Amino acid sequence: MKIPKRLKPLVEDGLIDEVIRPLMSGKEADVFIVRCGSEIRCAKIYKEADKRGFKQATQYQEGRKVRNSRRARAMEKSSRYGRREQEQAWQNTEVDALYRLSRVGVRVPKPYGCFDGVLLMELICDDQGFEAPRLNDVAMSRTQAVEDHQLMIRYVVRMLCEGLVHGDLSEFNVLVDDYGPVIIDLPQVVNAAANNHAERLFARDVNKITSYYGLFSPEILNTRYAEEIWALYEAGELHSEVELSGEHSTVEVDADVDAVLEEIKQAMFEEEQRLARLAEAS
Repeated sequence: MKIPKRLKPLVEDGLIDEVIRPLMSGKEADVFIVRCGSEIRCAKIYKEADKRGFKQATQYQEGRKVRNSRRARAMEKSSRYGRREQEQAWQNTEVDALYRLSRVGVRVPKPYGCFDGVLLMELICDDQGFEAPRLNDVAMSRTQAVEDHQLMIRYVVRMLCEGLVHGDLSEFNVLVDDYGPVIIDLPQVVNAAANNHAERLFARDVNKITSYYGLFSPEILNTRYAEEIWALYEAGELHSEVELSGEHSTVEVDADVDAVLEEIKQAMFEEEQRLARLAEAS
C-alpha cells in the first residue's frame, strides 16, 4: 500500500520496515498495522488539534505540569511554538501513561516510543493472531460480564492510585483478547489531584463501563463503585488491593425545622427590642 506521509520518516529511519494496512480511524488518530523487523505492531498517527474530536481538550489538560518554564509560557500564549509544544505534550502524555500503568498492573498496549507525532506500540491480538475486537463488538455470558467488570474496576482503582483518570473510558476504548480487557487511548488522561474535573470524569468513566457490562449482567447496574472509590481516594484510604463492596451511602442530616423557626423568632424578638429602645431614646 501507499505509505502515509506521516509514516515516511519512520520508514526512512528504519523504525518501520513495512506499512501493512490501515487498522482504524478515530476522533483523535489514525492507526496502521506495521511491521518492525520480525514483529507486527501498530502505528498511531495523532491528528492535529483542529481535526481532533476532543474540542474541550483544556479540561483534560488542566493540572498537567510542564517542567520547562519557557515551554509553559509559550503554551499559555498559544504561539506557533506553544501550539507545537502543546501537541507534543498531548502525545507524550499517552506514552507516559502507558509506561506508568503497565508498571502497576493495568493492561495497556506496550509502547515503543513516540516519533514526530506517531506512537509505535503493541498490536493487541487474539490467539489466532487477528486484531483483538473492541469491547462494544463483544458479546459475553453473565458470568463473564461480572468477571470482566470486576477486573475493569480493579484497573480504574490502580489508575487512580497512580494519580490518573482515563477521562474517556467506554466500551469503545477497551480491547478484548483471550486474557481479558485491555485499556487503550490515553492522551486525554487526567491528573486526579490537580484537575478540577477529575471527580466528574472518573464517575463518567466508571458509570459508562458499568452500563455496558450491565447489558449482559443487569445486577451490575445496582453497584455504586464510582462514589465508593472516589470517597476512599479523598479520604486517603484507597490502595491497589482495597476490598470494595460496590455500595456507597451518603449520610444525610435532616434539617431541624423547629430549631430554625425558633432562631428566626428569637432574631425577630431581638430586633423588636432594639427598635423599641431606639424609639424610647428619641
